[in-house]
Amino acid sequence: MFNSANELEVLEETTAEISQLSSLALAGDPPCSDNSSTGSPEKTGYPDSVYILAANIFQGIRLEKSPEKALIKYGNEPLPSSTESEDESFQRLSYELAFSALKYQDILETILIDSYIFPSTTIPHHLNSLIIVMLYDFQDRKFQARLLSNNEASIAEVLEVENLLNSFKTKLAAALARCRIKHDALSIYHILPETVRNQELRASTLPLYAWINTCKISPEEVYYTLKKNGYNKVKSVLHIDSKVFAVDQHCSDVLIFPSHLKSDLLNIDLFKDYKLIFQDKSRSLAVHSVKALLNMDDDILMVNTGSWYTVAHMSILTNNNTSKIFVCGVQSQAKDPDLKNLFTKMGCKNIEILHETFMNLDLKDHRLQKVKVILLLPRCSGLGVSNPVEFILNEHEDTDLLKDFSQGGPSEDKLHVLAQQQYEQLTHAMKFTRAQAIVYCTCSVYPEENEAIVKKALEFQDHGIKVQPYSGTHLRRYL
Repeated sequence: MFNSANELEVLEETTAEISQLSSLALAGDPPCSDNSSTGSPEKTGYPDSVYILAANIFQGIRLEKSPEKALIKYGNEPLPSSTESEDESFQRLSYELAFSALKYQDILETILIDSYIFPSTTIPHHLNSLIIVMLYDFQDRKFQARLLSNNEASIAEVLEVENLLNSFKTKLAAALARCRIKHDALSIYHILPETVRNQELRASTLPLYAWINTCKISPEEVYYTLKKNGYNKVKSVLHIDSKVFAVDQHCSDVLIFPSHLKSDLLNIDLFKDYKLIFQDKSRSLAVHSVKALLNMDDDILMVNTGSWYTVAHMSILTNNNTSKIFVCGVQSQAKDPDLKNLFTKMGCKNIEILHETFMNLDLKDHRLQKVKVILLLPRCSGLGVSNPVEFILNEHEDTDLLKDFSQGGPSEDKLHVLAQQQYEQLTHAMKFTRAQAIVYCTCSVYPEENEAIVKKALEFQDHGIKVQPYSGTHLRRYL
């Protein structure tokens, strides 16, 4: 234990050291919360409801440890959340905070033990997830006080944990400094595994993609509106910090923006009115690949679509055709009105929802006799996406993706299970003999989910079926 004089000395040294480190421009660091660039706004903390939702997300994805290795016990009860948690901006903030806490779970638990918060605290176990996410944010603010809004009502659990962390502020800062010294790290970011750091660095360099809803607006009108809002059209957005955009070289209806502009873009009416839609480029490549294979009256079967924006994009690309788009796997009929309302707002008219799962579809189903192209978007490891939080929110993916990202990739067992599911779906798609083509698209970087699956499926099918050069490898270059 430290006496109070020593604790103050350690805190002063730690604060000075952190201040020095934050002024270093580390070229290898992505612009993440641990390594904010000089001149960026001071972090002020989050609303109480964000902490609560982040704690519940963390509780569901945290790394389970064996009893003999578990430093901290977590309860199983979720914390009651407010209606604000349904707001997309609150969800995004909460997922990002939970993901950050997950990446640093081992470090944060060690700091809590080393600072003697555990086992001395009497706070119940079900609040420990809240302690973890709030501690991550506390150290990210350099242990500075949170700025509270006058309009927001306080949540008792958040206030209790905040008071606890503030009372241990000196010991927490000292424990963090000792952790960095032990690992010879400039910041806790540098303690992360190299695979995780490389993922974050890659993500920080990738741009944003948004496709134009040509049922509601022409590309020229979009360019004009963006120019009115201060955006200039350029040939490439790489390494440009100003307000610019470019037209994608592979998909003419897709625009590219520097990633730091997202919050500004979301305030433009184009995005509020479904005229421009943010989505991972892999999905746009997939629907454009299908479009290139169609005749005017060919139908399409879409499997495991994830985001309904992918369905809408496919519909908009075939707006001038007589094609129908069949979407299978929507098992809850209660979703039908919401989906139809969304598609109506986006100007989509040729979509038909099937409630059967793909594997249960009858090969001779009379509705599918004109289907010429099957778009298969199987559940995959997702390690090829640039931003897992956006992917989860936009594509309705499993939050376990965050756990895989925090560890640098999925386990071998999980990868094997995914590959087997992909193989079964691809071979089932090949049984639809009236279909003339299958577009298979993943967001994975693993050959086991891409080339290997296609090769294995082809080995068990009619030798007349061939894979085309526009392969998963080609697609992955542009994710």
